[in-house]
Amino acid sequence: MKWMRFVHAGHAGFGTLEGDVVHRHDGSMFDAPRPTGEHVPVADVEWLPPCEPRLVAALWNNFRAAAEKNGWATPAEPLVFLKSPGSVTAHGRPIPVPASYDGRVAYEGELAIVIGRRARAVSAADAAAHVFGYTCANDVTALELLNRDASFAQWTRAKSFDGFCPLGPVIETDFDPAAATLRTLVGGRERQQYALADMFFPPLELVSRLSHDMTLEPGDVILCGTSLGVLPMKPGTTVEVVVDGIGTLANTYG
Repeated sequence: MKWMRFVHAGHAGFGTLEGDVVHRHDGSMFDAPRPTGEHVPVADVEWLPPCEPRLVAALWNNFRAAAEKNGWATPAEPLVFLKSPGSVTAHGRPIPVPASYDGRVAYEGELAIVIGRRARAVSAADAAAHVFGYTCANDVTALELLNRDASFAQWTRAKSFDGFCPLGPVIETDFDPAAATLRTLVGGRERQQYALADMFFPPLELVSRLSHDMTLEPGDVILCGTSLGVLPMKPGTTVEVVVDGIGTLANTYG
């Protein structure tokens, strides 16, 4: 099922997307949601981020092809940083140019895991029971900020400007990452295409490992990292992150 959040007639809601129609639900998306019987044309709604994460954890160096080309060592454990929940934005929303930064800003097309049930020190075998589904993500990065200060890598600031974490358009609950490919199109031109099976740490292992470090709550998000093809964006450029089976997340920078 494809779950989404939206605004219709001035009211926020959530439901399942079937074709061009949203079937509105009540209650909690993550805990026995109830269909209301109301159907809304998707053309009449404003997209919201598909979830409201309390925590956004993200991975660096989680794809073999990128590690091999860049000469990075195989990580012994997931290399994790956090993005501000305030950086989350929706499909179709603009990614603002930061007012306090005038350097290069890059896209990173990624798969995102959405937690559906509290996970604390869960095993990899039990991790699937804590995953609600998967969505597309763009881990936008202010490149020059990362290592501008030699004494302190600024991952949080470089990754957390408003709009620097587009998610969506939907959360797909029936999805097999091992069989899927992610593509990123920039101005209509394909810049990334990689198999999600190329991860050092696949999604269920990530959920397990991160849950031993921090409690994951329903709606929290894990970005699985990206592979080759990351480049800076020019203002006015539209970036599309495409995963067959989930959909297309599209946002314009600037």
